[in-house]
Amino acid sequence: MNKREHFNFSDLEHWLNERRVTEIECLVPDLTGVARGKILPRQKFTEDRGMRLPEAVVAMGVTGEFPEEGPYYDVINPTDRDMHLRPDPRTVRIVPWATDPTAQVIHDCYDKDGKMVPFAPRSVLRRVCDLFDAEGWNPVVAPELEFYLVARNTDPDMPLKPPIGRSGRAETSRQAYSIDAVNEFDPLFEDVYSYCEQMELNVDTLIHEIGAGQMEINFFHDHPLQLADEVFFFKRTLREAAMRHNMFATFMAKPIAGEPGSAMHIHQSLVNKAGQNIFSNPDGTASKEFYWYIGGLQKYIPSAMALFAPYVNSYRRLSRFTAAPINIQWGTDNRTVGIRSPVASPAARRIENRVIGADANPYVALAATLACGYLGIKNQIEPTPECKGDAYLGDYQLPRSLGEALEKLRNEKALAEVLGESFITVYTEIKEIEYAEFMKVISPWEREHLLLHV
Repeated sequence: MNKREHFNFSDLEHWLNERRVTEIECLVPDLTGVARGKILPRQKFTEDRGMRLPEAVVAMGVTGEFPEEGPYYDVINPTDRDMHLRPDPRTVRIVPWATDPTAQVIHDCYDKDGKMVPFAPRSVLRRVCDLFDAEGWNPVVAPELEFYLVARNTDPDMPLKPPIGRSGRAETSRQAYSIDAVNEFDPLFEDVYSYCEQMELNVDTLIHEIGAGQMEINFFHDHPLQLADEVFFFKRTLREAAMRHNMFATFMAKPIAGEPGSAMHIHQSLVNKAGQNIFSNPDGTASKEFYWYIGGLQKYIPSAMALFAPYVNSYRRLSRFTAAPINIQWGTDNRTVGIRSPVASPAARRIENRVIGADANPYVALAATLACGYLGIKNQIEPTPECKGDAYLGDYQLPRSLGEALEKLRNEKALAEVLGESFITVYTEIKEIEYAEFMKVISPWEREHLLLHV
């Protein structure tokens, strides 16, 4: 059981007093995963027990734009109304890099009638978790988050490069699982682990991934909302620590040409009220729910791709023979498939969704992958036969672009029923704006190959 599970406002005040906190960063994750909100003096935070922000704050694109007409605009009242943000005491963390004693608290979004704003990312994940709870199931998840360390880059027109380590040299070769390559950035990671400890983030293993300057951090398994909060906090923490060491940390899905992309693999299982893993039968064999869950992932992942791969850059990662899936095949201990079942004891039997990019909003990604599995069990969807060979030799089974993914998402009514129709409307309208912005940019490839040849 999470030790913060029953943390209430009385506990919160005691926690703030113990640490002599003078300021509170009141945070709300937007659809991109950016921390929006206000910084309040401690006294003001205690008196108000919340704050107000325009609803559009949690429904902006990565460029900060939002549509001003169409279905989205009907959802976001044209008067630009306020939402009421209430702090979740369980999310309070210290801000370890702040000069004065400062805390950060994630807030939930409500309308004036006390109903959760349905397109706020945390609301969407809560909605899905409530569906599981109604069935007597408790989802358990464990994300594996990949990222790149890169040299400081202040010119967006210049390609990213690996940073300089302690040796004074940048990586030029593949260093998968190299301890020495991780130790090149030991001062940075000492700060990261120190920050995580102060913030009580349950991070586990740190490894060097395949790409130059590419790392992976694993999280201990827990409830989806808890883990989404921790990924949200971790991204913010790592970016801050990296800048303090004169480099950037990026969760772009494909930041460097010729290098592997970055994923957020999510391990997931379900336990009943007695704490038993329902993916396993009493005799230790895989249960029908295990197979139905996989069947749901196979059926609905293609329609959910805009949630797992939310940007135009995301689709550069999903290519053949690049340690990223191109399919919805499933297999045991097979990393060429999109849906992997790791070797595990019956009590730890789980399913790994390998499709999700590191750039995905953790709340949205967790809600979407759980929604796919939920629909699989509820509709008793049988999976295809297990893939026991190289799935890269098969056909592409996933959308190849954001435009294609958005069309599939709009047309999938079952996902909209689980995630919320207003969320799907808002999300797809925002992504259309982002895509239109991207199409205004002329790339170097176009100048190189089209300028004098067409």
